[in-house]
Amino acid sequence: MAEVIWTEPALQQLEAIAEYVALDNPAAASHLVQTIFGKTDRLSAFPQSGRIPPELPNSVYREVVVPPCRIFYREDEERVFILYIMREERQLRAYMLGNGQQSDST
Repeated sequence: MAEVIWTEPALQQLEAIAEYVALDNPAAASHLVQTIFGKTDRLSAFPQSGRIPPELPNSVYREVVVPPCRIFYREDEERVFILYIMREERQLRAYMLGNGQQSDST
């Protein structure tokens, strides 16, 4: 079984999304966080169960979708690193996953 490791940026992103959802519905925010942790905990037993992001077809990254979020991770033989969380409606930019290519447009 692989160890699931949350990066600090991913935790901060999850917190920001949960805070936003909680403005309208605190119970939904709590449920979202619980669901996300449940889905990512499952990666310890099934690290390749996430799909390869359609925007990154030849990537080492995978994602788990928990509406309204996409959770990006990568895995090695012993660990799963949760790297980035974003709302589904936002466009994925490759630099967000650490390849160093940044765009000047927002």
